[in-house]
Amino acid sequence: MDEVLDNLLIREIKPEDGPEITAIQSSITKDSPAIDFSHIIEDQLQKNGEVSFSAELDGKIVGYMISYVVFGGFGLQKSAWIATLGVHPKYMGQGIGRMLAEKLLMIYREKKINHIFTTVRWDSVDLLSFFKTLGFDRSEFIHLTKKLET
Repeated sequence: MDEVLDNLLIREIKPEDGPEITAIQSSITKDSPAIDFSHIIEDQLQKNGEVSFSAELDGKIVGYMISYVVFGGFGLQKSAWIATLGVHPKYMGQGIGRMLAEKLLMIYREKKINHIFTTVRWDSVDLLSFFKTLGFDRSEFIHLTKKLET
């Protein structure tokens, strides 16, 4: 485990990471790739203040964390949202997600963004536990949804 972390590079996400991130997401959800992360990453990189990282091991992407900043949302001057994250199942449980999160939180501290949010399914016990270990807790907001018929 320590060998993996010693050789791990946490770096800013790049558009060319998209196909590997799409593959990681598919391996986690066990679905065919329905999301093209290349477009998501390109969109993120065009915005100012966005913070997203890839975890690279021996030239291969093994994890990612994509977040964005919201200005003036819901009564907060500025906040950040962790939109999505993933670690390839082969590398889960080795501290890669924690390293990605710690880097992201460090950058947001430097940017003086004090409120970081994310959404986790209530039955996603592993992900809930992961965020709890990082100090996340229930917020003062209630997550609402509406499904539109198409």
